[in-house]
Amino acid sequence: MRRGLKFVPLALLLAVVVELVVFVGVGRALGFGVAVLLVFAASLLGLVLLRREGMRAWRGFRSAAAAGQPPGGQVTDGLVGLAGALLLAVPGLVSGLAGLLLLVPPVRRLARGGVRRATERRVSSMVAGDLFGPRTVRVRQGAPQPTPPPEQPVVVDGGRAIEGEIVEPGRH
Repeated sequence: MRRGLKFVPLALLLAVVVELVVFVGVGRALGFGVAVLLVFAASLLGLVLLRREGMRAWRGFRSAAAAGQPPGGQVTDGLVGLAGALLLAVPGLVSGLAGLLLLVPPVRRLARGGVRRATERRVSSMVAGDLFGPRTVRVRQGAPQPTPPPEQPVVVDGGRAIEGEIVEPGRH
């Protein structure tokens, strides 16, 4: 069993406790009926968005595949949208707020970048290149580094291969 998986039940229990505390707080502040209505409305909205986000993700994946482009961007955008809709569909005010935030474009862009970085860390560079295309490397201009004599090999990053694409200054 992986180390992080043993904390999942505890995290789920903590999430349920937080949801109950927030629900009771909103119920006391606005009334029990309003709190129930908010949870119901958020869940209904989440169910509607699940279908829309799922179809949108599928269309994006298919169009990227048909154009011969790496589908990783569309897949990660679809996953973030589906996660937001799913969090909205789960009954609860905190999960609904988190789901709603994942559907806001700036937050969605940040989450998409996080999903991409996490995926790139967990898969081989070859698979990451197939999913997301070539990585872009920015190189700063500065004093040239001394080159080693020809008989000594250049070792970069502990000898691991580094894949990338060089971007010239001014061409972003």
